[in-house]
Amino acid sequence: MRRLGILTSGGDCPGVNAVIRGAVLGGDVAHGYEFLGFRDGWRGVLEDDVLPLPRTGVRGISRLGGTILGTSRTNPLAAGGIEAVRAGFQRNRLDGLIAIGGEGTLAAARELCTQGLNVLGVPKTIDNDLSATDYTFGFDTAVQTATEAIDRLRTTGESHHRCMIAEVMGRNAGWIALHSGMASGAHAILIPEHPVSIEQISAWVLSARDRGRAPLVVVAEAFAPEGRQAPYAPRGLDTFGRPRLGGIGLLLEEQLRERTGIETRATVLGHIQRGGEPTAFDRVLATRLGLAAVESAAAGRWGTMVALRGTDIVNVGLDAALGELKRVPEARYLEAAVLFG
Repeated sequence: MRRLGILTSGGDCPGVNAVIRGAVLGGDVAHGYEFLGFRDGWRGVLEDDVLPLPRTGVRGISRLGGTILGTSRTNPLAAGGIEAVRAGFQRNRLDGLIAIGGEGTLAAARELCTQGLNVLGVPKTIDNDLSATDYTFGFDTAVQTATEAIDRLRTTGESHHRCMIAEVMGRNAGWIALHSGMASGAHAILIPEHPVSIEQISAWVLSARDRGRAPLVVVAEAFAPEGRQAPYAPRGLDTFGRPRLGGIGLLLEEQLRERTGIETRATVLGHIQRGGEPTAFDRVLATRLGLAAVESAAAGRWGTMVALRGTDIVNVGLDAALGELKRVPEARYLEAAVLFG
């Protein structure tokens, strides 16, 4: 019997379990595959921490948040090297591996493929910043969660006549901020793709106040005001060498209070955006990606990533997927900016 491995690596993301379920059920029914899950991402491959995944083991999991396999930010190229991963393949008699992850995970998968290991990628990130796919699963849930939280902040701001700042995730792309900000009717949306001055932000806030509104600002975690050279990242680097972002909302709170005289409160939504049950959209998309990953494995399309193009699931090379960060186009930001102030 042919055998495939599955792992989830990087940050948790609503919809991961739906990918796992889609892959296991599709692989069992259509191709007779046996599946092994590796606990905590690449760590499970390196340390041989394996969980068998029969059909009965994935029943009812598509609606669950998180990942039944666990996850970590273990970098296989640094932690044990390619030969350690190769040994894990051999010990478990794998024909190939489905790696569900974001930029760091897929970059590792690409390197392993160049060394002759059969790996397929499934894009996983709430940030929606991976090239070559129109949407990543988890993004819709993150936007919905952020929008609901921002709606609640708005009622507090209106009750106390305050300016409310909501800091959302997204790493170096402003997709979550743009979508949740537009959905919640924010008076200013601040994203890393479009730096603006603190003076402009203050003007938007004062304009909203002067119209009798409680100003609402949505800011992406990697936003840097004009004049600041890099995003605010006081917590150092992660295991893939990327800045650990967060806290720009608190900096803006102080600056806006000083410049406008309006009582201002910032809330960092943080990991609440990554938790909880996935939306229906993300469950369907994730299930389709899981099914497509198994079909790709059966066809020998190693070194590719399954992706959404329009309404179709396609295969793209990992090089194309990682070639350029998918950021918010200027036209999309200017479209939203008409509503500011």
